[in-house]
Amino acid sequence: MTSPAYTRAAALPEILSRRIAILDGAMGTMIQRYKLAEADYRGERFRDHPKDLKGNNELLQFTRPDVIGEIHEKYLAAGADIIETNTFGATRVAQDDYGLAPLAREMNVAAAKLARAACDKFSTPDKPRFVAGALGPTPRTASISPDVNDPAARNVTFDELRAAYREQAEGLLEGGADLFLVETIFDTLNAKAAIFALDELMDETGERLPVIVSGTVTDASGRILSGQTVTAFWHSVRHAKPIAVGLNCALGATLMRPYIEELARVAGDTFISCYPNAGLPNPMSETGFDETPEITGALLEEFAKSGFLNIAGGCCGTTPEHIAAIAQRVGRYQPRCCGASLFGGLKAA
Repeated sequence: MTSPAYTRAAALPEILSRRIAILDGAMGTMIQRYKLAEADYRGERFRDHPKDLKGNNELLQFTRPDVIGEIHEKYLAAGADIIETNTFGATRVAQDDYGLAPLAREMNVAAAKLARAACDKFSTPDKPRFVAGALGPTPRTASISPDVNDPAARNVTFDELRAAYREQAEGLLEGGADLFLVETIFDTLNAKAAIFALDELMDETGERLPVIVSGTVTDASGRILSGQTVTAFWHSVRHAKPIAVGLNCALGATLMRPYIEELARVAGDTFISCYPNAGLPNPMSETGFDETPEITGALLEEFAKSGFLNIAGGCCGTTPEHIAAIAQRVGRYQPRCCGASLFGGLKAA
């Protein structure tokens, strides 16, 4: 295999081989701090929309771009090298629940432009910042029946997912994303649809962006929801030649440890990312999760000390304070070295 010649974020492989890069934290957790009302989500443009819109965070790039931009800047100020676009649910499939499927492409363009502006503001020659176009899992699954009485039933097809992800990726590319992040994967078939769409887009446009693939282990069995172990998951997505593969969300760092260790062991020819939740959910906590920045930072420091990491960040319940703690803690350690050259290309040092 040969390492892709990236047309964007070309410096990223060398950075990941030299130090542990920092990913931002939770967008949703930060949005909750603003205590936005239905009117904030509607704005003037969607004032008369027939469905409730509060909670559709991807609408905020239209109606409250100031909020999204400010959150991006807070994470960059905390030390993030990579920030995610506010597009976790910005697919036609997900937006259909709100009656807003036709806006999916525009939603991604707007989100990428906001993240691009924030990164450009904070980038320096010594510390470039990168926009990760976030592609979430959608609320539907191609591998699992939504009907317990009909195992063969499906509420989405591979082609529908591929088309939705292609539309999303086109918007992210137009808006200025540097890389793609296929994240919170609970169904590998959904992820394969995203990967297929990205390959199609990059082949047709001539743009070649790094791709990070991040799964989520849903319980102590060490499997993603569609049944694969971490090792099986890696072998299912390895053909995409991702710049990094990792785990996010779900269990929090404490319970995630054996699975990120397993992934770091088996995925020898690419980099490893990890951005866990701030522990397990707790509705009584201010952020919905129990771990303080100091706790999450210490847990990820142990991962770095053990040689598991090239990218570290946070998922649900994490804030700029968590990201600052993670950056300070993991910055003391060398990144994980690839066991082999990166798909036959750049060799990690």
